[in-house]
Amino acid sequence: MVTICPSLLSADFSRLADEVQDIEKGGADCLHLDLMDGHFVPNLTFGVPLVASLRSHTKLPFDAHLMVEHPETYIEDLAKAGVTYITVHQEACVHLDRVIQQIHEAGMKAGVALNPATPVSTLSCVASQLDMILVMSVNPGFGGQKFIPYALDKIRAARTLLDQAGNCQAVVEVDGGVNAKTVGAVKEAGADFLVAGSAVFGAPDRAAAIAALR
Repeated sequence: MVTICPSLLSADFSRLADEVQDIEKGGADCLHLDLMDGHFVPNLTFGVPLVASLRSHTKLPFDAHLMVEHPETYIEDLAKAGVTYITVHQEACVHLDRVIQQIHEAGMKAGVALNPATPVSTLSCVASQLDMILVMSVNPGFGGQKFIPYALDKIRAARTLLDQAGNCQAVVEVDGGVNAKTVGAVKEAGADFLVAGSAVFGAPDRAAAIAALR
């Protein structure tokens, strides 16, 4: 069964605690947190203090997606904030192997995200060390974009790469444009974790939206 991860980026920022509790009651499995620094991507969202402030308001696991330069500088603080998964971008890491080790040493699960035009094969040397590969199905930086169709081939390639590395327990996450129209193809391609922003937070009935994706 797939794991549904609503993205906080699409929530009402004036009432975040209530929004998080609403999706938890609605059946969400995980909370996806998009940290953007305005440098790696052309947008600025939120940082570690906001993540830490939400920890006491929900039991959902936190899935932090770092769309930032120098992601290694965030690792220790996010561990203290109660994050379960940290996903860094391959494109932002000069020393990716070292960053993966740092995430594990801090007690968290390590994921690596790939921009739409970055091939899955770039992770061949670290595939056995990963807990997650995140396939970006839109260009990172903004919510509400349309799903890029060739991401389906990348989902399949990511699953194959992990399996060939003997890492069958690692998951493939998909982020961007996942909604009622695209979710069937995304699941068929082999995605395990589905990030959905406006498809959940933009729905009048969050529980129904989550059930529809599942």
